[in-house]
Amino acid sequence: MRTAKNGLRHLVATFVVALPTSVVAAEVRIIANPSIKADAVSSSELKAIFLQEHNSLRDGAHVEPVLERKGPTHEAFLKEYLRQSDDSLQDYYRSLVFTGKAAMPKILASDEEVVAYVAKTRGAIGYVGANASVDGVKVLEVSFGEVSSRKLLNRIEPSYPDLLKIKRIGGTVRLKVTVAANGNVEDTLLLGGNPILGDAAIAAVKHWTYSPSRSRTITEVSLSFDPNR
Repeated sequence: MRTAKNGLRHLVATFVVALPTSVVAAEVRIIANPSIKADAVSSSELKAIFLQEHNSLRDGAHVEPVLERKGPTHEAFLKEYLRQSDDSLQDYYRSLVFTGKAAMPKILASDEEVVAYVAKTRGAIGYVGANASVDGVKVLEVSFGEVSSRKLLNRIEPSYPDLLKIKRIGGTVRLKVTVAANGNVEDTLLLGGNPILGDAAIAAVKHWTYSPSRSRTITEVSLSFDPNR
């Protein structure tokens, strides 16, 4: 039995080492000032906030978008949530400023600066790399479908795989979740992230329950694994 366990650990360790570092580094987490009561935000809300189409969440809370300068985290955020390049985004912001519709958002140089600013600025919302320290801010989940309008009644936190936590390997896992009309999770599918963390996330999400609805709904949820927490 010990030999089998050691073999499994060796296989997992080999797989982890083989993972491209850019895959983990490119993942992002959405963070917010603790004054924001929401624990989750929809992808459409997030896009509207950073394109300055809205300055509040659905619950009426005022928000201020904060960006990072060019880099893997910024590029991953643009690709995942805004679907455009940095050049096109900057052109868009300049047009808003020129027409007087909005001011240029705060742009900071690093994860550390973004976390520090968001932590001290009421209503601030930004993004950082998956492995950044998030002391003083709250991490928001991002949902992509109808289920964001259904209340989460029971949430089970995923167990962090010991070997990955020891090796300080974290990241964000994205899942496609099918929720039955009665609120039980029917099915889950890993869409992105470390497969080992994905298994841990799936094991937890299968036990989540939502408020009842007229029909089955499908959504995407993101769960973050932070080895520093």
